[in-house]
Amino acid sequence: MGLNINTIVEIAPGLHLKNPVMSASGTFAYGEEFADFFDLSILGAVVTKGLSLAPKEGNPTPRIVETACGMINSIGLENVGIPAFLRDKLPFLLRFDTRVIVNFFGTTEDEYVRAAEALDTAGVSALEMNVSCPNVKKGGIEFGRDPEALHALVKRVRRACSRPLIVKLSPMVTDIRSVALAVQEARADALTCSNTLPAMAIDEKTRRPVLGNLTGGLSGPAIKPVALKIVWEVSRAVNIPVIASGGIVSAADAVQFLLAGACAVQVGSAGLRDPMCYPVIIDGIRAYLEEHGMQDVSCLVGGLVTD
Repeated sequence: MGLNINTIVEIAPGLHLKNPVMSASGTFAYGEEFADFFDLSILGAVVTKGLSLAPKEGNPTPRIVETACGMINSIGLENVGIPAFLRDKLPFLLRFDTRVIVNFFGTTEDEYVRAAEALDTAGVSALEMNVSCPNVKKGGIEFGRDPEALHALVKRVRRACSRPLIVKLSPMVTDIRSVALAVQEARADALTCSNTLPAMAIDEKTRRPVLGNLTGGLSGPAIKPVALKIVWEVSRAVNIPVIASGGIVSAADAVQFLLAGACAVQVGSAGLRDPMCYPVIIDGIRAYLEEHGMQDVSCLVGGLVTD
């Protein structure tokens, strides 16, 4: 007889997921395409494509190029805008028995605050802030690269909404721990670690960049070792939950991130290659727990042995 295994995780005060597997922002869009492959209710949470106050067209094509160990995307945060999402997309997601976490972004503090206020509504379980965006009032530097600016931004957004607030960190910083601590001090509920890495692809035949926007963000297995180290460092520095994102394609990958200190994982580009990877990863985590005689997934979190 198998163990009675508990896979429930808490990613923010009072916000529980039935299991630690979530979609990652961007690659999952608004869930509609993936619902043709499996019941979205199996997921711990759906994390939507990043949303802005107004619709955004995104970057010129080509927007995606496959690499040896992943992909580079230059979508440019194309999205339908918050009003259209609430009207046309959210009702579809609410058909499923899963949490809906909405990723959002802006280019000024005021835009972030207004977006958070608009998304602070029934059906939205939590908000995830993308801070890898240029702060137009500070010369274009990303909000996520400046701990002081990020602290001020998170503090304002925190006051503007009642939903749990998750901040998705940029990996392009000198010391991500100081950035994470600034976010924690501003009273965010959780952190996602982390976003894509800047990258480029060149076609030697045409001697031109492959992407229409010249550069993009690298994701997939190529960045997993980097993301794993970031999760390990950040989870040791903060007292709030850490959600892992970056190169997860299997249950083994997910378990490794949990051992490093994450309480949940987001699966992104792997789903573009194989949409059924989500149920496979969920089942694989449960099988790992059974195999190792663990009755609760929390036994894995931060369980890395270093001595």
